[in-house]
Amino acid sequence: MLDLRKLRLLRELAHRGTIAAVAEALSYTPSAVSQQLAALEREAGRSLLTRTGRRVTLTPAGALLVEHTEAILAGVERAEAALAANAPGLSGSVRLGAFPTALRTVVLPAMLEIGRAEPDLQLTVTEVDPADVPDRLRTDQLDLALVHEYDNVPSTVGAGIELEPLLDEVVYLASSTPLDECGTAVIRSHAANNWIVGNPGTLCHTMAVRTCQSHGFEPRVAHQVDDFATVLGLVAAGAGVALVPQLAATDVPAGVVLTALPIRRRTGIAYRRGSRSQPAFEVVGAELHRAARHLDSGACAS
Repeated sequence: MLDLRKLRLLRELAHRGTIAAVAEALSYTPSAVSQQLAALEREAGRSLLTRTGRRVTLTPAGALLVEHTEAILAGVERAEAALAANAPGLSGSVRLGAFPTALRTVVLPAMLEIGRAEPDLQLTVTEVDPADVPDRLRTDQLDLALVHEYDNVPSTVGAGIELEPLLDEVVYLASSTPLDECGTAVIRSHAANNWIVGNPGTLCHTMAVRTCQSHGFEPRVAHQVDDFATVLGLVAAGAGVALVPQLAATDVPAGVVLTALPIRRRTGIAYRRGSRSQPAFEVVGAELHRAARHLDSGACAS
């Protein structure tokens, strides 16, 4: 009989690539992970890993087992959701991850409504970059999370995660000087300017760099800042230009000019596959959608 805990380790190895990364994510020692995977190979009666020095890759049998593990784990999630649906009342806790601009504009209103309507349901919130969400969901550090993608930075959540569309935003170019150009032409007009972008590794950084590159230039990065309120303050001070999504454009300082671009940021709710029908998760998801519809009605227009 294959052990579910060992299968989880194999699945994490497929996603993370190294035994050391799996050990760090799951609070094991590398030797313990190696021992568990070796035991799984004995249970399976097949070689699941190919070891070359310190590098480990999955054999075809290992990749096949990971594929089935994803289905098994999704089935476990559905079973837990079915049991929860038969429980009386709604209680317990839900761990929600979200990126900063969504925390203020979507999560906070939803959290307040849940606290009023479902006092026995505890919603805890963690700020998390969308790039980190899939790993944190798969390792059960979060129950659901808000993620986003841009037109030129598509989602890469990977296996084991399902997405539910939530919100579609416009992206603005924020500058301190009005220009006659509109649309993408305004980006080329700032090719020689200083740029304010997110930190490397974030989706916002990648989006800004790729947008400039698609218009024939590398951005002259003067500042790397993730907090959009600070970004807009830097723009107002004449420190550079920036690309800013709609949720970040709620409190625009005097002197900042926003030009709408034909670039979209799409936000979704990410769940572990099979868990979406958990009654508590459904309540949280419904309130997130309610808050997002309020924004769509004009609350975040600038």
